[in-house]
Amino acid sequence: MAITTINPTILKRAQAWLNDINIDNETKARISLMIENDPSEVAESFYCDLEFGTGGLRGIMGDGTNRMNKYTVGMATQGLANYLKTEFAGKGAISIAIAHDSRNNSSYFAKTSAEVLSANGITVYLFENLRPTPELSFAVRHLHCQSGIVITASHNPKEYNGYKVYWDDGAQLVPPHDKNVIFEVQKIASIGEVNFEGDPSKIFMIGEEIDQEFLRVSKSYSLAPEVIAPQKDMKIVFTPLHGTGITLVPQALRNFGFENIHIVEEQAVSDGNFPTIVSPNPEEKAAMQMALDKARVINADLVLATDPDADRIGVGVKDLDGNYILLNGNQTAALLTYYLIKQWQAKDKLKGDEYIVKTIVTSELVSNIAKSAGVEYYDCLTGFKWIAEVIRNFEGKKTFIGGGEESYGFMIGDFVRDKDAVTACCIFAECAAWAGSKGKSLYELLLDIYLEYGLYKENLVNVVKKGMSGQAEIKAMMEGFRANPPIEIAGSKVLLMNDYQLRLSTEISSGKITPIELPKSDVLQFFLADGTKISMRPSGTEPKIKFYFSVRADLDKVENFKNVETKLDSRIEEIIVSMGLR
Repeated sequence: MAITTINPTILKRAQAWLNDINIDNETKARISLMIENDPSEVAESFYCDLEFGTGGLRGIMGDGTNRMNKYTVGMATQGLANYLKTEFAGKGAISIAIAHDSRNNSSYFAKTSAEVLSANGITVYLFENLRPTPELSFAVRHLHCQSGIVITASHNPKEYNGYKVYWDDGAQLVPPHDKNVIFEVQKIASIGEVNFEGDPSKIFMIGEEIDQEFLRVSKSYSLAPEVIAPQKDMKIVFTPLHGTGITLVPQALRNFGFENIHIVEEQAVSDGNFPTIVSPNPEEKAAMQMALDKARVINADLVLATDPDADRIGVGVKDLDGNYILLNGNQTAALLTYYLIKQWQAKDKLKGDEYIVKTIVTSELVSNIAKSAGVEYYDCLTGFKWIAEVIRNFEGKKTFIGGGEESYGFMIGDFVRDKDAVTACCIFAECAAWAGSKGKSLYELLLDIYLEYGLYKENLVNVVKKGMSGQAEIKAMMEGFRANPPIEIAGSKVLLMNDYQLRLSTEISSGKITPIELPKSDVLQFFLADGTKISMRPSGTEPKIKFYFSVRADLDKVENFKNVETKLDSRIEEIIVSMGLR
């Protein structure tokens, strides 16, 4: 229902911006029109402050306290600057690297951040143009910066933008720095506390020199160049979905030795309006359709895609009938894990201290592949900052092979400390060449994995709760499951409940409780007697709650794949319906 009158408290917040001498006249004019013509938009724009969470900012662009704009970005940056100056006091000069994606206003927000930081005496290394998020993570480490910022809303719709903060190891913020930065940002009570007057002498433009160093190190992770050379003409279709992937992925593939790369030219144009797609998300078939169409025309061997900031990878392959299908994030992670471990074994690189990391909502297929090879694996909370924390904890003690999550992210080696679709694209192409050297397609390789480890099938249901009431509704859903956990779901007994908010694992039948060692997080998991795993968590970046479903069955021969897959799909649907999500 549209709002016809403005809540007095919200109106007062909007009028405060109109009366603030630090707000420019153009912004004030737009707010005045909003008050006159669009009460609903006033309510959404001013009912709260855009929250600076553990991952930074993410929100719809526009005017107001609950929007991404110069002032909310400036206040966040001033808080970050204050924390950096406190944390590194007496430890020499402070520097920070900044990158941005192709979204509308990304360059403007990046420059705004650079100006605020330089005004606070901090040296800024600002990328001259759009660059992938993994390159920002690399630049922080390569330039020995104390922090980093990337302006991106990842794969969100075009109305959104975001602001992610990195620490000196090139990883996103984790405790204690995440909460400490949030505290400093919250202390910025007014826009007048932000110093927007930048110091040009402290801003240095960076670009090609970092590109070349990134590409050099990325190429060093190639494990089987000998299988690429005979298949250098393998047909690869690539789309950057109007984002930053175009700056590095084609060149990186060529560096690996692949020569027959076909770019979806319509989507190679960097454009924050994403004109050829509704949503720039490689998880969605609609976003990948142009690449799949091009693949059919040229009979491509592999389809690759990156999201706007090139940290997520999308993959398309041919099935046994010659139809192009999209792999989901769990399948991509499983194939990459399998390939990496097989090559480490073949090259006699496994010395006993290697490990793989996955997130708790990612398929257990990944961990089973690692276990079968005698490689350690670790579970962590959702988000690559937690994978990076595992790497940091084992620095100099153990060797990280790779790690991934179901949401289309993977990281190979530790030179980048965030998901890296640039290197993942190259290693995936190398995996395809390796499969080809054995007379197999990537799809056939995936089927081999299912024959060996079982057929795993996953699904994700997003329950969206927008607006002012959405957060309360999501909280109520989580509290309901937490307070009254189900005894059985779709006819299968619940054996175990993991509550990462309370950090407790409970055996349902006996009531036995075991502590969970991972950090606190608002996530619930149920493990059923039939092997099903159900996870639920509120999104940290969007107004929705996510339900993850994973089921498994043995696969005795390839001919039975479709029948077993159909049964697993039916089982997932049965579970979803029983939980009231359909």
